[in-house]
Amino acid sequence: MRILMAGAGATGGYFGARLAQAGQDVTFLVRERRYQQLQASGLVLQTPQGTETLKPQLAQASSLTGHYDLIIVTVKSFALDQVMEDIAPAVGPETLIMPILNGLRHIATLQQRFGEDRVIGGLCKINATLGDNGEVIQMTPLHQLYYGALDGNNDARLQRVDAALRDCQVDTRFSDNIMDELWEKWLLLSTLGAVCCLARGNTQQILTSRGGEALLQGVFSEILSVITAEGYQTRPAATARILELLSDPATPMTSSMYRDLTQGFDIEADQVIGDLLLRAKRHSLATPLLNAVDVNLQVYLQQR
Repeated sequence: MRILMAGAGATGGYFGARLAQAGQDVTFLVRERRYQQLQASGLVLQTPQGTETLKPQLAQASSLTGHYDLIIVTVKSFALDQVMEDIAPAVGPETLIMPILNGLRHIATLQQRFGEDRVIGGLCKINATLGDNGEVIQMTPLHQLYYGALDGNNDARLQRVDAALRDCQVDTRFSDNIMDELWEKWLLLSTLGAVCCLARGNTQQILTSRGGEALLQGVFSEILSVITAEGYQTRPAATARILELLSDPATPMTSSMYRDLTQGFDIEADQVIGDLLLRAKRHSLATPLLNAVDVNLQVYLQQR
């Protein structure tokens, strides 16, 4: 299977590297700066087990040739418009596109551009970041990759994707209910991002602060009410596990959006929080805590 990994940041770099190491035909679509960096130093993975370096196949948008069987989109959500232009020449009659982006807005955007039958569901769970020299740093052993048809019909095309991904040295989950997995990932990451960005700290600091637990539970409840109104078929055991994970004061957690914010980078405010507010308005739901978070993030973006 010919695979194009759109992006070679922490997520794309890690999972793309694992696919390449497993013998898959993987090309990384990157910008000029990252292209030069990877050409010079290779793709470096720093994991809890040690450091690995590989020489990846690289391409820039201007040099893409031929169609790919699978395009995995791993860029930040605010870069989606540009990456759709970049990957367009690589999309052929049989190409499947698997986005691993935060939120859900990107699915409709990709379907409108490339067709509903081309876009499949995907998400990952990994604690990773880029180091100062462009190395991919995996901070914990967690490295899960979920995928499946958005309508639950994992036909022969999806079976082929599974065959390519399942032996790539990561924990793969071929799901026949990927939409619920996507809703639950959004519930987790948006709650985590909201409280960390608003309080400017990790969950341990928040939970040991006066009113911190009430803040986290309040944000969680608002988000759960929004996604349920939007079609999430609540799975009580799954939502309870998410809240339990977030509420553990012994485990300090931060979101990628918070880490980007503390470094002065652009953030996925509209895609992670803003889109929830739009959906809440559609159902006349009161979300005062989410509104406070959204204002906070908008002010940050104005000040950048």
